[in-house]
Amino acid sequence: MNFTENIRIAMDSVRANWLRATLTLIIIAFGIMALVGILTAIDSAIYSLNDNLSFLGANTFDVDPIGDGARGRDTKRGEPFTYSQSIKFKERYQFPARAALSIWGTGTATVVYANRETNPNIPIFGVDENYIEAKGFTMNQGRNFTAREALQGGNIAILGNDLVEDLFQGRAESAIDKIITAGGNKYRVVGVLKSKGSSMNQSEDRRVLVPLQTAKRYYDTPETNYNIMVAVNDPSRIEAAIGEATVLLRNVRGLRADQQNDFEITKSDSLIGIIKENTLYLRLAAVGIALITLLGAAIGLMNIMLVSVTERTREIGVRKALGATRQNVLTQFLVEAVVICQMGGLLGIALGVLVGNVVTLLLGGSFLFPWLWITIALITCTFVGLLSGLYPAMRAAELDPIESLRYE
Repeated sequence: MNFTENIRIAMDSVRANWLRATLTLIIIAFGIMALVGILTAIDSAIYSLNDNLSFLGANTFDVDPIGDGARGRDTKRGEPFTYSQSIKFKERYQFPARAALSIWGTGTATVVYANRETNPNIPIFGVDENYIEAKGFTMNQGRNFTAREALQGGNIAILGNDLVEDLFQGRAESAIDKIITAGGNKYRVVGVLKSKGSSMNQSEDRRVLVPLQTAKRYYDTPETNYNIMVAVNDPSRIEAAIGEATVLLRNVRGLRADQQNDFEITKSDSLIGIIKENTLYLRLAAVGIALITLLGAAIGLMNIMLVSVTERTREIGVRKALGATRQNVLTQFLVEAVVICQMGGLLGIALGVLVGNVVTLLLGGSFLFPWLWITIALITCTFVGLLSGLYPAMRAAELDPIESLRYE
């Protein structure tokens, strides 16, 4: 009896006991769907973040006030970086690098041009002349702010690509030198950014950039934090750059020698590593859910196979009487169990890939076909089939052919 014939007999058995086989198959499918779906969604989200953070490369780092709990429960939250502190840092930082300053203005602005307007959810950022390059944006039309404009202000703006789509029918050249209203203030458009896409449902293309001093005039409060990003010219010297920045930041913040840093520095190339580390528990939860579901499916499959052995006792006797060996019978029932598991696995993989990518697309990621998790799922299904079918197959192989032929 060859392998192909074993497959055919297994399929005949599934059709003969379609209800029991289908129920077990569905349980297996849900276990595999949980495994593949959750892991696919996690991987897709990480890849999306990786794509959207890759423009930062390995040569940038961010400076932020230390957050609550960043160094233990008793650590006091760091004070925001003021405009004066951020400017002093930028002016005094002599390392071969570019310090970029920015400020969050508002996230609820409506941008209006002529009789067209956007939804009231457009963020406005105040930025300096280094921000666009440090963040990995490129100009589509127009120009960047000059250092003088960033320091002295002016009602000029740079638009994200999506805003050009909404207000100028996608014609970037038409937006240059036009007067728009954003957040209740009028600006002349001097530049348009190329599209960068989105990350985790946060679009990089729906934003208005204005000079840093302009945003300070309109949006500065005592709680406002001025963000500092440093792009190092030589990525191999980023640790030295961080060390020099730390010394200067302590001086700018007025920290004594016995005081700990009230700020934290994060390298851009470590962000994905942090995210992956934090998703470890989600991965373990997905595996746990899948294993629990597959355990129930394995028990159900073993029960089906035991019932199948009992119902087909006479058939087994006939096969042995015609020359089938114990190995042939053992192989037949193991193949049957594996076939049922693989059918459930294929259904679960299809559902898992679908569910995982739907979640990812809702979060702003891109489609991913998880070859690794599919391979693991198929191997797992094979293992579950062998484990569930081994005992019933051994019972079938041990049946006495004479007694089997007498069985009614």
